[in-house]
Order: sequence, then structure tokens, then C-alpha cells
Amino acid sequence: MAEPSNDDFFHKLAGFNRFEGVTDSGNYRPLPDDWLIAIADIVSSTKAIAAGHYKSVNMAGASVISAVLNALDRGDYPFAFGGDGALVAVPPSGEERARRALAAVRGWVMAELQLELRTALVPLNAIRGEGLDVRVARFNPSDHVSYAMFSGGGTSWAERQMKAGRFIVEPLSATVEPDLTGLSCRWNPIEAQNGEIVSIIAIPGDEGNGPKFQQLVADIIAISAEQSRDSHPVPEEGPTPALIFEGVEMEARALASPANRWWRKLAIDAQIALVWLLDRFGVRTATFDAKIYRRDLAANSDFRKFDDGLKMTIDVDVSHLERIEARLRQAEADGVSRFGLHRQDSALMTCFVPTPLMRDHMHFIDGASGGYAMAALALRQKRPPALAAGT
Repeated sequence: MAEPSNDDFFHKLAGFNRFEGVTDSGNYRPLPDDWLIAIADIVSSTKAIAAGHYKSVNMAGASVISAVLNALDRGDYPFAFGGDGALVAVPPSGEERARRALAAVRGWVMAELQLELRTALVPLNAIRGEGLDVRVARFNPSDHVSYAMFSGGGTSWAERQMKAGRFIVEPLSATVEPDLTGLSCRWNPIEAQNGEIVSIIAIPGDEGNGPKFQQLVADIIAISAEQSRDSHPVPEEGPTPALIFEGVEMEARALASPANRWWRKLAIDAQIALVWLLDRFGVRTATFDAKIYRRDLAANSDFRKFDDGLKMTIDVDVSHLERIEARLRQAEADGVSRFGLHRQDSALMTCFVPTPLMRDHMHFIDGASGGYAMAALALRQKRPPALAAGT
């Protein structure tokens, strides 16, 4: 049967509900030949994190998803959040809109967050010309959202090419603003309940992406699943609203021009206060129930993903973390995998909420003190210098 080759590719893809399905190659389908990968990352993100700008780094990564999806009329397209970067698979009909969105968001990140964002648009035929692929699966963590999982080595190759200066999308003037509707950063860091928040990246080693690596992924998932709610870092009832307004300035920068920013900040302040009041006193309106929103927030979070490797930000106790590390070290010694791991006290959530009145809001999870970026640094430091250069 021919693979779908139109804009509905991801929408038509059958999904799976248990995360263990990421190890089943039968859940993945090749991206159509004429699609492209819009990809971005922060230059020197570890330095920015060390300077305390981890919220800005996460906001920049999520802004790429927001800008591209909004440019594509919020269609159902595969994407992945990587902490200090992101990628979106784009159909040919959206190529120019995605290019403009990447260029605009690159300029916005520099002007408003004082970070340098690399952006690229990589054709799938260039990836397949290297003997690699981009295969996509659809994971349904709840009844309301789906997240894409990627395999085949193609997205990792696209990232390396971007860092080498190929397929680059140059920034537009800061006066050309991306559409970041729905992007928000309102929640405070979420403290660990089991022990520590641990961000893990495990990628195939010299043995390649075969059955041994799939078994490693299955083993890590199984160990983490022994903790309550699969080691989910967000409480089942969602984070508790608080009258703290630390992320308001950043969200206002995403949603309003300088001339209108003051009024936007007032509106966001009012929304935060209203949600706190509704939750505090258990009040429902005709269109909004704070408790349902909080439960959906937890259920819709992307704390686990697969993008040419396993990525997890989980809440685990000492014994489970020791078992996970031992399994990862053994796989690394056997050449099955390479891994990076970063511990912290809390998780950070950046959100894409086109409207809080619908239940399809998406929430991107990372460690609150570096998370995936620091785990990636730990992984890179294990590589030979020639391979680690340019990252």
C-alpha cells in the first residue's frame, strides 16, 4: 500500500496509547518524500543555562513549535520539543510559510530573549540521499493530544547539518514578528516528589539502532514505570496555581508588541489571578473548570519522547535511578548506546495553549536547571573530540 503523501499524513496515522509502543517498529511510517524538517536550536545553550536563563532557553525552543504550527494554521503536523530546540515536519504546501516563521522567530529570539537561535529547513530527499530516513509514530498520552515520535536517524542528521551551516534559514528583522499565539510560561518549577527530576538522553551506539537498543529502551521504560504514574514529574491533579508572576514578562514579549506589552501583562496577571481564585474556591464557570484543566495539563505533558533516541524527564527515587544508570552504563560498555543524564530538584513546563477553553493544550517538560541541554552536554563530552566539534 502506498504511503500517504499529503498534508494529512500525521492526522491519518494510527496512534498508540502506551509509551512502550515507541520500541515497536510497526508503529512508525516513513514521512512522505516531498516533506521537509524545520529544525532549530540555541547556540551555546549550556552557557545561557549556567547564567540562569533556563526559562528563556525553553521558551525559545517552544517558540519554534508555536511559530511554525501557527503559520501552518495549527494543522496536525509532527513535532518534537528538545529543551533548547525543536523540530516540526512540514508538508511541501507549507514550505514557504514555515521558512518565514523560522526566519521571524529567529529574529524574535535574538531581540526579546537575547539568545542566538539557529534555524534550518532540511528537505527529506537530502536525508534519504544519505541512506537515512525519518519515520514517524503517533503517541497518544491522553484522549486530547498526540505527540510525534521519530526514528530512522534522519532528524539527528538534519541537526548536524544545521550546526555545520547547511540548509540555514537566516533571521528576518526584529520588526517582523512571528505568530506565537498560545505560547506561555506561567507555571513555577515543579518540585520532585519521589526524589530527583532526572533528564535522560540515550541514543544508539556503535551497534546501531537494532534489537539491542530497542531492548535497552524497553528496559529503561519498564524501570521508570515502577514508580507511580510512570515517574511522571507533574502531579496527577496538575500543578497548584499560585499568585506568582515570574513568567508574565516573557509571555507578554511573545504575544504583544512593545507598544501593547503593558496591557498584555495586565491581562495575563488577571488570568493568573482568576485561575487561582477559581481553583482555590472550587468555582466552575460555564466554559472553564480549573480542576479539569489542571488534570488535562498533567495528562497532556510530553515528559517522555523518542527522537532518534530515548528522551525522558522523570521523577525517580534513588534506587530506581541507580538501576537506570546501571542499565545505561552496561549498554554503553557494550556499544549498544551512549547516554547523558542530568539531575535537578524540579521540572519546568512551557506550554502551547491556543485556547484554555479547549482540552487539546500541550505542555513541554524539561528539567528546571538545564535538563535535556545538560544531558546532551554530558553525552557529547563522551565523544571523540573530532565528533564533538561544532555542537
